[in-house]
Amino acid sequence: MTEQPDREGPGIPALDVFDPAPVAVAVFHGPDHVLAYTNAVYRRLFGNRPLGVPAREALSELEQREHFALLDQVYRTGEPVQIGPDRPVRIEDARGEVRDRWFSISFSRALAEGRAGEPEVAGVLLVAMEVTGEVTAKERARLLSEKRLRVLHRYQSLVAAGAQKVWVTDPGGRLIERSPSWEQVTGMSWDQLRGDGWLDSAHPDDRPALAEAWRRAVREVPDLFQHRYRLRHKDGCHRHCELRAVPVREAGRVVEWIGACADIEDQWLAERRKELLVRASAAVTESARADHAFAAVGRVIVPELADACGVYLFPEGEPGTELEGRVIHRISATIRDGLPRAVAPLRPERVTPGSAFDQAIREHRPVHRTLGPGPVPPAKVPPGVNVWAEKAGVHDVVMFPVTVAGSVHAVFTVYACRGREPFSRDELGLVRAVLDQSLPVFSHALELRHTQRIALALQRSLLTDPPTVDGLEIVARYTPSSMADEIGGDWYDSFVLPDGATTLIIGDVAGHDLTAAVTMSKMRNMLRGLVVDRQEPPGDILRRLDVSTQILDTEEGTATCVYARIEGESGGPRQLHFSVAGHPPPLLVTADGEARFLDAAQDIMLGGLALNKERASAVEPLPPRSIVLLYTDGLVERADEDIDQGLERLRRHAARLANEPLDEFCRALVEGPSATSNDDIAVIAARLPGPEGQEPEGSATVM
Repeated sequence: MTEQPDREGPGIPALDVFDPAPVAVAVFHGPDHVLAYTNAVYRRLFGNRPLGVPAREALSELEQREHFALLDQVYRTGEPVQIGPDRPVRIEDARGEVRDRWFSISFSRALAEGRAGEPEVAGVLLVAMEVTGEVTAKERARLLSEKRLRVLHRYQSLVAAGAQKVWVTDPGGRLIERSPSWEQVTGMSWDQLRGDGWLDSAHPDDRPALAEAWRRAVREVPDLFQHRYRLRHKDGCHRHCELRAVPVREAGRVVEWIGACADIEDQWLAERRKELLVRASAAVTESARADHAFAAVGRVIVPELADACGVYLFPEGEPGTELEGRVIHRISATIRDGLPRAVAPLRPERVTPGSAFDQAIREHRPVHRTLGPGPVPPAKVPPGVNVWAEKAGVHDVVMFPVTVAGSVHAVFTVYACRGREPFSRDELGLVRAVLDQSLPVFSHALELRHTQRIALALQRSLLTDPPTVDGLEIVARYTPSSMADEIGGDWYDSFVLPDGATTLIIGDVAGHDLTAAVTMSKMRNMLRGLVVDRQEPPGDILRRLDVSTQILDTEEGTATCVYARIEGESGGPRQLHFSVAGHPPPLLVTADGEARFLDAAQDIMLGGLALNKERASAVEPLPPRSIVLLYTDGLVERADEDIDQGLERLRRHAARLANEPLDEFCRALVEGPSATSNDDIAVIAARLPGPEGQEPEGSATVM
């Protein structure tokens, strides 16, 4: 007898199911239709055929050559073909006698999984039922059993479902038959599987949805039922599978269901990997700041791959492998719903030498620690989270160092808590892949962070304290935006000139980067030199500044500025001599609560290419105890409104604060806008002395 193929090898899974079938069954593989299997009935009817050779060789003596064309057609199109007994098949029986016999033959395409790691195997299933008796004598047709017909329908449905682990249920969806692979894979006995017991082979979290979907299918009877869930294997692990089932109908009613369960773990992992990488890429590309980019990745990973994650960032200029007793900042924490939220507040933490966290930093590699029940040793988890880890039931923690240009700049940690299985190699590999894909964005964000720090340091170094002037109180404030991703070019300045006048200067360079900060420093220093060297009206000074900057550096951008001089002798009347280059106008607030903008001397911004154009100057008397306020547009601009609304809001607010101490006056004006503005805010204000020599207390600067 010809040897049959390995039951576990490529081909239709569970081929032994066909062995007892009362119909002839043959399986052909591939485009050459290599004969892979024949059951006992087939061999009895058509004789032993050599396996492993193409059908045209194995069945060379058949006269019905069109059968080979049908094999090609079904393999190519996937559409089943059934031919009736219109022509006999001439067969030589065991006694050597040749006679004609009639068959009803069905060709169906078969899809099945190959060995682990091998591609899917495609072929054709041939089912032949002899109907010689029906053709020669009509009365013999009544002798065909109902079971024989049902077997034919069952096996055709099996192919349509793409079977692996096969079961049959009654019309109500209760399991009545199964292939042995169900017990082999799940470790459940037949008594445990029968009826509705097979549903218990699903992961506890997936069972309710599977049961509900199956009840709905039995009730509504779709042509094909498909459902994905995690199947528990006998070793305790869960693997994703796809269940496909079809109803078997007779006389218009469902008599049973036949289904097959295929392992799709590798396919599911590939799909999830692709989805997470796409989500992570979309999330981080929307974040220019390092902390925002890391937090966005955390929201992708939790709860898909982990129950919680935390992000730690080293301070600027402190790469993680160079300092003993180094400090790291926890900048982000993402925790799935249902876990304790009592995480220690985001703050700097000191790294414990010799801890797992320290090891990850020093060795530039992920460090995985498993935790038991009870108190969590601080050395096994990142700094500051051991109390939370105990409350949350953390049993797995992995610390991934984020390395840029050879130095560890951040550490990304993931946690698995009670209710989640320990991290698998695939899950940790996917976390690593998400971080690796996001690394260019992290690197760019960290570089931008470094540039921002330089720009901010440059700005702060140039924002010097106002001078102490008899009879004047001067207060200045500078506030970087809490929402902006970059640093602007706002600046203020104040100093006493040789002729006794006190300057008030405020400006804003276009741009939000280091270049803007450098340009700001150039303009500030050049303006200082012009003001000290030349005793000219403010408009002439700004004209000279404009000409100088455009001639000396043609690549400089535009800027706005207010240059004002408080003139007058101490104890006598004072006046404001000023010029405005494209900047919001100065605000004058009197002691009796009136406030108005000084709209005179408005002119175009600096860098507008209007070289040597005369610029306007104006003079405004300053009442006793009045306040002169200069400010940048971050104080009045909002994205959703016209700037005139912001100016009016500032005017009313300043009027209400007219008699507050000057430092409180500035603080109250800046406090609200600084929380929402997408720009920096700089203000400088001067309060004039009161009558009869009642002078303010002196100058102050609040940063």
